[in-house]
Amino acid sequence: MLHPVTTHFAIVLPLISTVLGVIYLIVKTESASKLYTRSTLLAAIALIVAWYTGSKDGPEIFNYLSEAGKATLLAHKALGLQLAIGMSIIAVVSIVACKLKRYIIQVAAVIALLALSATVLYQGKMGGEIVYKYGTPFKSFLIMDSLNEAVTAADDEDEDEAKVEVYEDAIDDITTHSEEIDAFYGIKVATSKDEDE
Repeated sequence: MLHPVTTHFAIVLPLISTVLGVIYLIVKTESASKLYTRSTLLAAIALIVAWYTGSKDGPEIFNYLSEAGKATLLAHKALGLQLAIGMSIIAVVSIVACKLKRYIIQVAAVIALLALSATVLYQGKMGGEIVYKYGTPFKSFLIMDSLNEAVTAADDEDEDEAKVEVYEDAIDDITTHSEEIDAFYGIKVATSKDEDE
């Protein structure tokens, strides 16, 4: 998964760009203008890459989320695209204003960047919720889902052996889901053999 790595750049670079933009507005030098403008371009690239990697990684975890987690993930993806587009527009406007030496246009771009950076922080908070609020209970959500299905299926069976088989299948499903989630996150689960050593 590349998205967790790219998001750090997508959060930090717009903030750095905002600070450089404010410094430029204060000192009003050509070198500060160029530095701020280049930083907006880097921030735009970072946001585009973060959105792209998120759109690739998101479907891999989608089915492991609860309904609230799925809704948050979809909102996170939509906002990510809007931020990537917004930052790209700010970068283009900043480049044009720098080339034409239009201070007032750069002032407008810095103000827009301030708003965008605040939204990036909100986007980061939303991403954190997906991981820590909705992501942590992946296993428990799947366990409860499998057990609820097993109870319903077992109630439909008349024979005790068939009921036991339904619950055995549920345990197999839970074990498979657990292993998939552990593999997905690179979690090595200690076995009783590992504990003996």
